[in-house]
Amino acid sequence: MSTINRIIRTFSTSTAAPPAKSIYDDLYHERNLKRLVHKFKNFSQSPSFRKQANVYDQTVRRLASAKKHKWVEEILEDQKQYNEISKEGFAARLISLYGKAAMFDHASKVFDEMPERKCEQTVKSFNALLGACVNAKKFDKVDEIFRELTGKMGVSPNIVSYNIMIKALCEMGSFDSVDSVFGEIGKNGCEPDLITFNTLLFGLYSNGRFVDGEKFWAKMMNASVSPDIRTYNARLIGLASEKKMVVAVELFNELCSKNLKPDMFTYNAVINGFCNDGNLQEAKKWYAKLVQSDSAPNKATFTTLIPFACKLSDFDWAVELFNRTFEHKCLVDPNVLQLVVDGLVKASRTEEAKELVEIGNSNKFRRYNLTILAEE
Repeated sequence: MSTINRIIRTFSTSTAAPPAKSIYDDLYHERNLKRLVHKFKNFSQSPSFRKQANVYDQTVRRLASAKKHKWVEEILEDQKQYNEISKEGFAARLISLYGKAAMFDHASKVFDEMPERKCEQTVKSFNALLGACVNAKKFDKVDEIFRELTGKMGVSPNIVSYNIMIKALCEMGSFDSVDSVFGEIGKNGCEPDLITFNTLLFGLYSNGRFVDGEKFWAKMMNASVSPDIRTYNARLIGLASEKKMVVAVELFNELCSKNLKPDMFTYNAVINGFCNDGNLQEAKKWYAKLVQSDSAPNKATFTTLIPFACKLSDFDWAVELFNRTFEHKCLVDPNVLQLVVDGLVKASRTEEAKELVEIGNSNKFRRYNLTILAEE
């Protein structure tokens, strides 16, 4: 008896919880995607396996990232033979999975087939379809589906529905429509939650809509919703883009009184603000604070700081940052690292530039193909 069949038989005869970790490990470590599909379909014969939503999610993401959409279709269409397909939760999961694979037409088909299978369509599957639309980046369809189905199905949208709608509007840059949708929330007996405000604030502040962001920040402060670190990060992005760094630092300091812990995105927002402001000393100071914190610099940190250091001809610091990208294994764009090499050559520090080229082109996790240009 094969290993797969032994596990399936164990699933079928045991009342205990399935050994999800062993199944996950088997699928995770399977490098051959065709065999992965075969194993997944075999494991799916077990009712216990069909409850492992995280395994479904990881498998679909792997196949989709490899652009094996036919195989995504193969494993998900195979699920329709099981009794669970008549249950809304299982159908909603398939809809969501197709959305994550950017296969919205397939997601819509699962939704449309639900009545044929005597599967109830409620706000749960409605939201799954809206979410699939956003995940598949069919943002322009979200409003159409929202309006059509709430009318045809008679389903009352809940706050999750509105949050998905707001996410789509922000992704499209349709910020003038946000007020209208936000106003509908209260009219339909819902209350905006933390996700509502975080989605709005990040969309507005990160797209140069600072005044609108401040308006919704004030609304949140007046509502019974407590901001989290994501909320503060969104406003810090807005303050940094407006070069309001005194207020940004005050907001950062406010985190301690709220028992909120800054993360790398918090530090990056402040660092980016001081770079925009041309303040090298403060940028260095906040980078040092990040390094000393429980967080660590990431790709965005170095992508901001390296060009800034080169622009101000602080090549000693640029070299330090260059080396730190390799210590932290951050996959910074080659053009960013090339700035340091080119700057050193122009500053007649060619030997140092050659050392950086050797580091960049010989490291094990990514080879950058950096080059030495002739001195001008």
